[in-house]
Amino acid sequence: MCGIIGCIGDKNPLPILLDGLKRLEYRGYDSAGVALLSNNTLSVFKKAGKVSELRTSIPAIQQNITAGIAHTRWATHGVPNDINAHPHLDCKNEIAVIHNGIIENYHAIRTKLEGEGHRFLSMTDTEVIAHLIEEMIKYSGDLETAVRLALRQVEGTYGIAVLSSLEPDKIIAARKGSPLLIGVGKNEHYVASDAAAIVHYTRNVAYLEDGEIAVLKKDSFETKTIDNEDIEKQVHQVTIDIAEIEKGGFEHFMLKEIMEQPETLRNSMRGRVLLDVGNAKLSGLQDVLPTLENTQRVIITACGTSWHAGLVGEYMLEQYGRIPVEVEYASEFRYRNPIIKEGDVVFLISQSGETADTLAALREAKHKGAAAFGICNVVGSTIARESQGGVYIHAGPEIGVASTKAFTSQLVVLSLITLMIARQRGLSPEEGKKICQALLDLPDKVETILRNTTEIEAIAEELKDVSNVLYLGRGYNFPVALEGALKLKEISYIHAEGYPAAEMKHGPIALIDENMPVVVIAPKDSTYEKIISNIQEVKARKGIVIAIVNEDDTAIQSLADHLIRVPRTVDFLSPILNIIPLQLLAYHIAVKRGCNVDQPRNLAKSVTVE
Repeated sequence: MCGIIGCIGDKNPLPILLDGLKRLEYRGYDSAGVALLSNNTLSVFKKAGKVSELRTSIPAIQQNITAGIAHTRWATHGVPNDINAHPHLDCKNEIAVIHNGIIENYHAIRTKLEGEGHRFLSMTDTEVIAHLIEEMIKYSGDLETAVRLALRQVEGTYGIAVLSSLEPDKIIAARKGSPLLIGVGKNEHYVASDAAAIVHYTRNVAYLEDGEIAVLKKDSFETKTIDNEDIEKQVHQVTIDIAEIEKGGFEHFMLKEIMEQPETLRNSMRGRVLLDVGNAKLSGLQDVLPTLENTQRVIITACGTSWHAGLVGEYMLEQYGRIPVEVEYASEFRYRNPIIKEGDVVFLISQSGETADTLAALREAKHKGAAAFGICNVVGSTIARESQGGVYIHAGPEIGVASTKAFTSQLVVLSLITLMIARQRGLSPEEGKKICQALLDLPDKVETILRNTTEIEAIAEELKDVSNVLYLGRGYNFPVALEGALKLKEISYIHAEGYPAAEMKHGPIALIDENMPVVVIAPKDSTYEKIISNIQEVKARKGIVIAIVNEDDTAIQSLADHLIRVPRTVDFLSPILNIIPLQLLAYHIAVKRGCNVDQPRNLAKSVTVE
């Protein structure tokens, strides 16, 4: 969600901070700000709106800047405005704090501090941290200890960076439940919530864990626990390609990422598909194959688009692996005291690997004795580090807030997991080889879809002014209906609803008239005849039917108002092909409506708070 970057060193940090904020814009935000140290004086500039507006608000002449911290805010406490934007200051304007997360007991702390004479300017929970540090420094005498003492009083989640004119040679950073990493350069050090913010300046990073504090100086950094125990941190090299986090000539990141899917699908299965033996090899799960083979129950937990991928995974694993599977919203899983037993397997799906609810579900599963395995995109993310095994999807950085290529890569990984488990449980090598070949054929079939988008753009023009859209699917493609509806509502702000096609008669059919577009996913699978009946029910009520059909389909042509044709594949891989035109349809509708496709209102890329 919110973004953090800080810098201390020989270079002027201001352009570095502003560039870092631009690279963090994809996370979603409503205001931005920066705190700078110059000649041992702290200056703060912050602005509601975009980073570009912050940039123009900063006076042109900023000299002798030695350190700075900067932030993009996604509002939780207090409306988006200049005052509530970060950084926040103490009463004496000597301590500046930026913060990702939520301080749950902020109201009690604020009341206490106000009683002791502290003056608050904002409505945020973050400002209490600055005043707490101000209060603690009276007793500790140094900034690092004051930060540690302050953080021991707060409840909730935080990733913070602290800058102070009292000790201008350092930045203090700390983490609990909100990601932070340290960047190591030559005579310069960085703190950031996302490697994308600093990869242009250094690829050497160390990841902070929960309950850890880092002290950054120009030529060194050290880490401790909140209880003041020294920690040695290993420095890793980030492999992000700068070109991957730039648009590369596309109008929007979302379009770029849709068009990248042939390659990202290849990356997701590269070296993992064993065609000659009809099996899959996933190195992150090799050591736990006996656990997967012997488990009597699988739970998949995730949020948003990743949850939709999990639903497809449920169909896959139950059909081919013959394992009972439950799919849970991570946000519900963590609070309802789920029944988990030793021997259960829990898969946690998260593009960022930092989703707060999914991370909490991971810890709950491990606490109750389950084997917890992550399916993530971001290497070195918290879920990846805390899982007992897992699989990277290798989709590359996904900048657009609405997930596209990560979703299809998640489905590929779930397919590979299914194949591996199914072979252990008796699937024949011949069947395995058919699945492997179908997987290997997917990228070329996606390229075919992406080369023929004229009809999709024409449909988008017709639908751009509608108020509601219904999406219908059956079997493996019911989750695709959910995902297609989510894409449309996320970026175009049109109300859309995904439904099992057979359930339409139990309510949504009341909505259908000549003004209701209905998108029907209708491949030639085991439910094909049933879905034709559902289309006829829509047409009998004058609904507008947009059908996703296979290339050789002739039966639906006379029923639908619009056809979008996709290649055929085996049933359980069809969602990977059928979602592509729905991504494009949502994209083109949003563009025609003048929406901010990459940064839709109120949304954030990585949801690191509840």
